[in-house]
Amino acid sequence: MSAVVEIFTDGACRRNPGPGGWAALLRVGTSEKLISGAEPDTTNNRMELMAAIAGLEQLRKSSRVDLTTDSQYVRQGITQWIEGWRANGWRTSQKQPVKNQDLWQRLDSVVRQHQVSWHWVKGHSGHPENERVDQAANDAIDAMQSQ
Repeated sequence: MSAVVEIFTDGACRRNPGPGGWAALLRVGTSEKLISGAEPDTTNNRMELMAAIAGLEQLRKSSRVDLTTDSQYVRQGITQWIEGWRANGWRTSQKQPVKNQDLWQRLDSVVRQHQVSWHWVKGHSGHPENERVDQAANDAIDAMQSQ
């Protein structure tokens, strides 16, 4: 089987909601690719989801993936909550519509194409790759705002 793809993701938002950015670092062996993007009016949770989605959407074939995020919302949502949401017609256990349903469905779809192991790391704790994607997400906001 092919090598494991490592993906490190982060989202950022200035004011919440407000301008936001996301970034993903993909690594296979010693090869790396850093991608990022930004939106003028969004939330931190949407940017965290976009980072994971964009990272996984970069993969051209079914892969084994170790995805590391500092978002418990993303990690718990995809590993614990999503099956219930799907079964309940995209409603929470309190019968409310799932927030960010569009992105959860997109993430759900792309995750099904791969074998993903989800990992959580505390944000802003000196984890080298997490610090890199945090900086890249913030740089994406700066670049968008300077246009």
